[in-house]
Amino acid sequence: MPISEIVRCPIEVTINGRLQRAVVDPRTSLLDLMREHLDLTGTKKGCNQGACGACTLLVDGRRIVSCLTLAVMHQGANITTIEGLANGQSLHPLQAAFIEHEAFQCGFCTAGQILSGVACIAEGHATSPDQIRSWMSGNICRCGAYPGIVEAIADTAKGG
Repeated sequence: MPISEIVRCPIEVTINGRLQRAVVDPRTSLLDLMREHLDLTGTKKGCNQGACGACTLLVDGRRIVSCLTLAVMHQGANITTIEGLANGQSLHPLQAAFIEHEAFQCGFCTAGQILSGVACIAEGHATSPDQIRSWMSGNICRCGAYPGIVEAIADTAKGG
């Protein structure tokens, strides 16, 4: 019998303000916990190698690429996904700015870009376009919507 059928780990995390429990294979990534176990599919699986940022989540307020971290490493963590960023029907200011600045095309990278942008602002790394580009460099947009992304983050950081 394969070890994956024998060993299962319980995990308890707070996602978007809601306590979630699951029992997973210890090799389950945080990304796969979100998508396959908890049905939170806003987080995208891009490269599954940590190179594109499509799977970016906020874990205890810090941005991480969720494809490179094991779910069991985040027992008790407070996680924010794109599904939890808005306040009811009111978009988060950065979500609204992405629409205003046309900061997306296909939308595949958008969730990761927005969550990384929220962290970039919170970290104080959004004081200039060059700084934003540098601190957002781990998030790839295959469509090339970078000018709109940078403008949306800069606008939101200024409170606009």
